[in-house]
Amino acid sequence: MHGLNDFLVKLDGYLGGHPWFMVLLIGTGLFFTIYLGFPQIRYFRHAIRITTGKYDHSHDIGDTSHFQSLATALSGTVGTGNIAGVALAIHLGGPAALFWMLVTAAIGMCTKMVEVSISHKYRDILPDGSVSGGPMYYMKKRLNIKTRSGKVIKTGVVLGAFFAGATILSSFGTGNLPQINSISNSVFTSFGIRHIVTGAILAVLLALVIIGGIKRIAKVTSVLVPFMAMLYILGALLVIFTHPENIIPSFVSIFTDAFTGSAAAGGFLGASFAFAMNRGVNRGLFSNESGQGSAPIAHSAARAPEPVSEGMVALLEPFIDTICICTLTGLVLLASGAWNTKTDNQFQPTDVQVLAGVYDDSNREDVKRLGKHIRGSEFLDLYNGMLEIDNGEIATEGISVIHARSLAENVRFLSGKDPFNGELEVIAGKLAPMSTLTVEGESLIHSAPLTTYAFSHSMLKGYGSYIVTFSLLLFAFSTAISWSYYGDRATTYLFGQKYVIIYRIVYVAGFFVASFTDTTIIWSLSYVAIVLMAVPNLIGILLLRREVKENVKEYWQTFADQYPDEKISGKMRKRFGE
Repeated sequence: MHGLNDFLVKLDGYLGGHPWFMVLLIGTGLFFTIYLGFPQIRYFRHAIRITTGKYDHSHDIGDTSHFQSLATALSGTVGTGNIAGVALAIHLGGPAALFWMLVTAAIGMCTKMVEVSISHKYRDILPDGSVSGGPMYYMKKRLNIKTRSGKVIKTGVVLGAFFAGATILSSFGTGNLPQINSISNSVFTSFGIRHIVTGAILAVLLALVIIGGIKRIAKVTSVLVPFMAMLYILGALLVIFTHPENIIPSFVSIFTDAFTGSAAAGGFLGASFAFAMNRGVNRGLFSNESGQGSAPIAHSAARAPEPVSEGMVALLEPFIDTICICTLTGLVLLASGAWNTKTDNQFQPTDVQVLAGVYDDSNREDVKRLGKHIRGSEFLDLYNGMLEIDNGEIATEGISVIHARSLAENVRFLSGKDPFNGELEVIAGKLAPMSTLTVEGESLIHSAPLTTYAFSHSMLKGYGSYIVTFSLLLFAFSTAISWSYYGDRATTYLFGQKYVIIYRIVYVAGFFVASFTDTTIIWSLSYVAIVLMAVPNLIGILLLRREVKENVKEYWQTFADQYPDEKISGKMRKRFGE
């Protein structure tokens, strides 16, 4: 497990953790924002009207309504990214990371509109009358290269196949494994229910839902999404207003740290500008999936007379998901002070590192050195040798323990419920596998446990953890439902409909196993899977930029003819030649 996690982390460093990916993601969104004239602002009200069904027609082809497609896509994005992902972003990059999550969402509104529009245009109507769509279809139909001699090089076919394969991988790395892992951890923390029990029960429920296909999925998510969003928003507001004196300072820290990085505070060892930006962008994408190409698969099933209207519905997703819900989570963590407070918790073995040397996070120089070490810019010496444990406590002198990117305190080793006595081997700072031992102590926490801790330290007290647990269960379970559909559409594209049942069986099995698997490895897998989908999709929509713009122009011209009484601004008419 150590080796696999290290490989995934290293791979992510070359992919999602590298500046080139941020440039591609944000650059694509910025380009289309300017190229299309800020549609996320100008079309916002119109998008709401379309979603409510104001312009629906009975002859529209598709399996779901605009609202059901929006709910299905939102259920795929409103998940652990909103509860655990925001907590992880702030844990890694501090308040500045939240700023870059919001920037990614604002730009991503335009990206989402573009990718959904072009994917909806090239969807397939299958022989049984159902719909299958997504970026792989526009890639196959529009990105092949025709040479001067007339020969067709099937680059689009290759890209489509790669994207579909990455979608299947991402359905596990993004929509499946981290979702149930966060649920089972939260349920265990709140109620003490074993991870495997939670996984077994929810795996059965998941199987019952996804067997019914997109129509049953749409019905379930259209009820779940509004309910779970209102429950979580109400709980978050109660936590924030428990700490009224911290609300304004929390807002200020998000924006003042944006271009400088987040300074060390409490147990938090600081984050550079580049690191905070990178983690904010990465977590922002994980939260709203703009540019990843997943939402177009859900929206392709929508009943719509043409593609652009569905694209406009999609631009609402990052606003609801990230700008609204993720901001609330961020304010909960910042206003409560939970983000930089060490608390007693059970350590993940893969997240523990033993340093050769004694360090103190109340010493400014030590904080600088520790901060550079955890960010990978300057490394400290790692401990090698035997670690002597006496009555559960470390007896070896001259060492320090890092857990969850913080200096751990009061570290304890337990065998069952009893203190451990003996020696443990440490190789290059990593503990040797300990099948029967658990490690506890005080350190920063991250992901869902951090949000749970913040909710509990408010006027809600113990009930706060129940709200997070229940919200997380609904958020994450609905995400797993939606991603099962994304994966089975990719399976249909690659192998045909008869193999979908095999995919669903494996998907449910993976969902169960991940309920009791190390969370660090699961998050590392999700980082890689995101990039493998996003890169071909972002390149594809950039190549089709002129077609996208022409489609938008045709939409407004047709709309003006069909609805002459609707008000369209003079600038809009001038822009599109109406």
